[in-house]
Amino acid sequence: MDETRQAVNAFVEAWAATPEGNRQGFVRLQELLMSKKDVQLAFHPRPGVTYSLRASVPGQERPLFVMVDVIEDQPRWLSVCFFGDMVRDPEERGAFVPGGLLGQDALCFDLEACTAEALSYVEARIEDAYAAAVGR
Repeated sequence: MDETRQAVNAFVEAWAATPEGNRQGFVRLQELLMSKKDVQLAFHPRPGVTYSLRASVPGQERPLFVMVDVIEDQPRWLSVCFFGDMVRDPEERGAFVPGGLLGQDALCFDLEACTAEALSYVEARIEDAYAAAVGR
């Protein structure tokens, strides 16, 4: 098991489940990213602020295609951000954040509760971003 996976697993194991399902939602998104060909994950913990899981594809011009942040709050919640030009948002659920992702315009989806429907919508955005990252 690599260092990133060990760090993420330790973080998840220490995170108590809550009725909002955000721990389980984070794991579901992590598993989706791990299932993608050529995806590399990096974990950037900032205890007390955020825990950031970043997915990239080697050789792409940008350093990541999605960032899944766990926001330290009571309860913890997720903010899933993409470069604005890499995803579609047909239901306009995302928040446009000028310069919000590594200095570039972003589209972020905040999940205060990880319902199956909300996760499915965000997973479709991950599929968009992954396809853009690999040039499909």
